[in-house]
Amino acid sequence: MLLSVSNLSKAFSEKVVLKNASFHINETDKAAITGINGAGKSTLLRMIIGEISPDEGTVVFSHDATYGYLSQQHTVNGTRTLWEEVATVKQDIFDMRDQLRSMEDRMPLVSGQELSRLMEQYHTLTHRYELCNGYACESEITGVLCGLSFSEADFHKPVAQFSGGQKTRIALAKILLQKPDLILLDEPTNHLDIPSIQFLENFIRNFKGAVLLISHDRYFLDRTMTKIIEIDNHEVTVYTGNYTEYAAKREQVRIARWNAYANQQRVIRHQEEVIEKLRSFHREKSIRRAESREKMLAKMEVLEKPVEISHQMKLNLTPHILSGNDVLSVRGLTKSYGSHSLFQDADIEIKRGEHVALIGDNGTGKTTLFKIINELVTADAGTIRLGTNVVIGYYDQEHQVLTEDNTLFEEISDAYPDLSNTEIRNILAAFLFTNDDVFKRVSELSGGEQGRLCLAKLMLSECNFLMLDEPTNHLDMDSKEILEHALNQYRGTCFYISHDRYFVNRTASRILELSDGTFREYLGNYDYYLEKKQERLNALAGNPTEGSAGAGKKNSVSASEHAPMSEGARDWKASKEEQARLRKLENEVKKTEARIEELEAENKSLLAEMSRPEIATNSVELQKLAALHERNEAELNALYEKWEQLQ
Repeated sequence: MLLSVSNLSKAFSEKVVLKNASFHINETDKAAITGINGAGKSTLLRMIIGEISPDEGTVVFSHDATYGYLSQQHTVNGTRTLWEEVATVKQDIFDMRDQLRSMEDRMPLVSGQELSRLMEQYHTLTHRYELCNGYACESEITGVLCGLSFSEADFHKPVAQFSGGQKTRIALAKILLQKPDLILLDEPTNHLDIPSIQFLENFIRNFKGAVLLISHDRYFLDRTMTKIIEIDNHEVTVYTGNYTEYAAKREQVRIARWNAYANQQRVIRHQEEVIEKLRSFHREKSIRRAESREKMLAKMEVLEKPVEISHQMKLNLTPHILSGNDVLSVRGLTKSYGSHSLFQDADIEIKRGEHVALIGDNGTGKTTLFKIINELVTADAGTIRLGTNVVIGYYDQEHQVLTEDNTLFEEISDAYPDLSNTEIRNILAAFLFTNDDVFKRVSELSGGEQGRLCLAKLMLSECNFLMLDEPTNHLDMDSKEILEHALNQYRGTCFYISHDRYFVNRTASRILELSDGTFREYLGNYDYYLEKKQERLNALAGNPTEGSAGAGKKNSVSASEHAPMSEGARDWKASKEEQARLRKLENEVKKTEARIEELEAENKSLLAEMSRPEIATNSVELQKLAALHERNEAELNALYEKWEQLQ
């Protein structure tokens, strides 16, 4: 056992956070702490590492166990370069390397016993250096940095020049390279793009030590975790398995708790009715029996009513006006910042009712595209056309649509002055803002709370085209599930950016991948995207000319991804488009064949005419008919070639 947590309790003033929390982490466990925002997940991690003292209980590490901790408020040295900062965790290995080189320099200068001693020391240190994987140390650092989406050009930049999210990745890289017995991570995927998350998944799966982390990324938890530690209503419950297995078991536990609570409430009501009936008899014996039952009832440990967070927040996103079938048409869109090109000559089409997810690495231009569509940023070239009656509801991941000095109540009432006080309170309650919470200032809210407030305003707007930039960031799992359900029921059109693969998998009917300035389309959810992308990469690896042949084509959504969908009829729209394309080809074939028959008949007549004696001896008429025949032959040759291409 690497870590033992026993009967841990913590309260801040009168607010209870944890009660008698107990669990253990073995040497190879991969465990996640889950729970709603504010449940005490980060507090539990901080008690484990000793940043906060528990009110009761103990935290015990095994002898000589080491750990690395990534918090949400990490620090890195801004004066060093990226490479220098990350290499500090391998300083002992670099010191050994320098010592070995120093020994190598001394060897030609000594002899006899001194040389023998030096050689013995050199051999011992070399063995230690090899055990520490010293010869591959620099390659290991490069691999981790590149895996976390840093380029080699970034290696020599000062840490101070990087963004907050990039500094989080630097801190994470240091912990991964440190390879302690236990890695402790607080929301490690928040600032990672999908390739970086996939790298972290592979690292954790192959890591020989233990991992204990907090994450709301359910796809990530499914692929990495073997144990889930849930904090619910101040209590800790441990489940074996990944997130999907935990969710199924949790539902069983939830039903059992509700049944136990309901059964106990029935018993209590029945006993109270019996007591009341016994007292109504006004007889000494019956009164004594009533008192006896009251004592038994008083000793009963009453079960707390299970908290159903997921049923408190109800989203009902209903378009007020039906838009036209063509919702968004982007043609020839180009955007660059200096010499850095985001996308060039891009085309995008979105139809009514589609749920389209835009995915891609950080910095590829996804948010910029959304800001261009919403006229917050100007494109270098291209046109954007919204369809008839399209009303955009834009959710900005930076929550720029909120006024920090407003209270929550004022934020809603200012935007929708026709709402009554009761209606405003009901809306806020639906998003988990109750009682005095409605009088908090926007500036006092956490990122997740600001996200919920933005979603509340979006719901009231009754828009018919939702544009959501990372809507699940800072939402707890219950809130994500509610948002998923709402979007799946939504009858309008939705275009969103997300790195939450579980969310994309459950809500998207089409995926646009932005990579290397190109938008590529996949007609399906995230699992389908992974499958088809791998097939495409395999095809490119087997036929390198395919990639070069397409390099010069216009940067529009690729039609090559549509063909597999028509075969399986997995998407109605793609199937209809394929049928229309085939009908068009068939019509073109028929027209070509009819023209060929017409020209062949005409040429047959021309040859018969030219063979007549009176024409054969008339050079002028013969030349005229021969020229007409030659012209027909040229058109026929072109038509035969076209017919072959159509076939």
